[in-house]
Amino acid sequence: MAAPTSQQPSVTEREARQVAEAAREQGWRKPSFAKELFLGRFRLDLIHPHPQPAGEDVRRGEEFLAKLRDFCETRIDSARIEREARIPDEVINGLKELGALGMKIDIKYGGLGLTQVYYNRALALVGSANPAIGALLSAHQSIGVPQPLKIFGTQEQKDTFLPRCARTDITAFLLTEPDVGSDPARLATTAVPDGDSYVLDGVKLWTTNGVVADLLVVMARVPKTEGRKGGITAFVVEADSEGITVENRNAFMGLRGLENGVTRFHRVRVPAANRIGSEGAGLKIALTTLNTGRLSLPAMCVGAGKWCLKIAREWSAAREQWGKPVAFHEAVGQKISFIAATTFALEAVVDLSSQMADEDRNDIRIEAALAKLYGSEMGCLMADELVQIRGGRGFETAESLAARGERAVPAEQLLRDLRINRIFEGSTEIMHLLIAREAVDAHLSVAGDLIDPEKSLSDKAKAGAKAGGFYARWLPKLVAGPGQLPTSYGEFHPAGHVDLSGHLRYVERSARKLARSTFYAMSRWQGKMETKQGFLGRIVDIGAELFAMSAACVRAEHLRATGEHGREAYQLADVFCSQSRVRVDELFGRLWHNTDELDRKVTKGVLGGSYTWLEEGVVDPSGDGAWIADATPGPSKRENVHRPIR
Repeated sequence: MAAPTSQQPSVTEREARQVAEAAREQGWRKPSFAKELFLGRFRLDLIHPHPQPAGEDVRRGEEFLAKLRDFCETRIDSARIEREARIPDEVINGLKELGALGMKIDIKYGGLGLTQVYYNRALALVGSANPAIGALLSAHQSIGVPQPLKIFGTQEQKDTFLPRCARTDITAFLLTEPDVGSDPARLATTAVPDGDSYVLDGVKLWTTNGVVADLLVVMARVPKTEGRKGGITAFVVEADSEGITVENRNAFMGLRGLENGVTRFHRVRVPAANRIGSEGAGLKIALTTLNTGRLSLPAMCVGAGKWCLKIAREWSAAREQWGKPVAFHEAVGQKISFIAATTFALEAVVDLSSQMADEDRNDIRIEAALAKLYGSEMGCLMADELVQIRGGRGFETAESLAARGERAVPAEQLLRDLRINRIFEGSTEIMHLLIAREAVDAHLSVAGDLIDPEKSLSDKAKAGAKAGGFYARWLPKLVAGPGQLPTSYGEFHPAGHVDLSGHLRYVERSARKLARSTFYAMSRWQGKMETKQGFLGRIVDIGAELFAMSAACVRAEHLRATGEHGREAYQLADVFCSQSRVRVDELFGRLWHNTDELDRKVTKGVLGGSYTWLEEGVVDPSGDGAWIADATPGPSKRENVHRPIR
């Protein structure tokens, strides 16, 4: 057996992109509302009427939510978790007994068999009790062992592991390494074949649930040899295997109860039967798992928004300034309106995406990514606005508030806890690039060779002919559409309600404008388009707003049709869309009028040392140590802090 290598794989930027591209799901076998939106086609028929869950799914889901709510109210002490920086074992064991580990696992394996809709509502509920518990359950089921086995596992693997995951075993997902984040081409952990096993060596960082996990999904690189494809591969690994050491339990600014660590593998033997999928399929498995797995984060942001609204309402009615409740001062009222409208829209986005995932009629890879991106950004904004509404009390800890006799409102904790969502499961910056790649997929499929500098003239000629035919058909459709007809989408202006049809006409017009802008940018920058990350980020942000507006209107009409707060829902959708349109108009303006070039010049100057004089006059309180910890394979020299919950 070959000895483990300590060298980080050396890859060029192009090679790294090729690895990421190979892991993408290449085809579009099902329709996608968001994909069509980026192409300038507003396919309202794909989301309206709002899809509905089956009656039995509703019954089972509501029954579990009632039990979970009682558990949250009687068994979870969020202040204790924050104080002790740990979820008590009895709470985790109680969740196991409740079946919360198996919410998404099929009944035949001992799970609850909840739909994506009710799984997300459960996460919103338990996350409002304490976000660290939501993170534990989400990491276990959204990206841990159950989800990849559900999609890619063999029947034997499902029979072996899913019953354990449903009731007793906590799982974790291990991809990130000390020097590998969103660039998996440089993955250094190896899995060397040896008979009917693989031998794992390497170090994994930020292993959420890793400190208490019983089972792990580990991504490792199988060496390429003669007759063996190799590549990044996924394995189910027993967390107590010989050679595994949890070397550190990491601590963060928020989510203090998070069991997140550093895990070292030294000659860890894993049966070949525990490999998920084929060799080299690991990244594809990870990305496919995340298609719906990403919905868990915005679901918990919905829960956070609901709590922010509750606290803002109660506090702003009780607190008076200058002779009236602070809510009636416009500066505060605008913040309350933003929280209410955004919570409504975000819940609409998550519920719609989740129901589409349950029905499996549409490809929701872009919708789920947009939900994660939009939810994490808006969740942080809502929490920040709540802190501002609360003033000094928003900055004060709940423990300090209680100590001096006031209601222990953990507003500052929420802000700290939510901040990680802009980094978890793909940072905002990476999500921009990931979604942008999917958004321009149709263009690259017809014109990719045309703008590829490494393609031959004959390849470019063929691509030119292909692109010419596509754009001759596509571009004329971007000139006019239903958004220009004042009678379009009339069903969204029922008698006695505010008019939402104008917002949908705006979405239709903006979708065509977005597609035209993307085409112009590709024509202008061609192969350099991928380097224009500021532009691509704004394109994606516009798409996210348009998707949220569409979801909000569809949800409002659904609630009106079913008699559930229809009038109020229409009002919330109207104010959200009005706020969103302001943001979209600004983003469109910034597509072409921005400081991107100036920013690049300053960045180059900063890294080149041109502005070090600006850093003078301060001291650096940072401690000593390497910027990136050494991850050389080998035996651990530290105590194993792994502590499975029993």
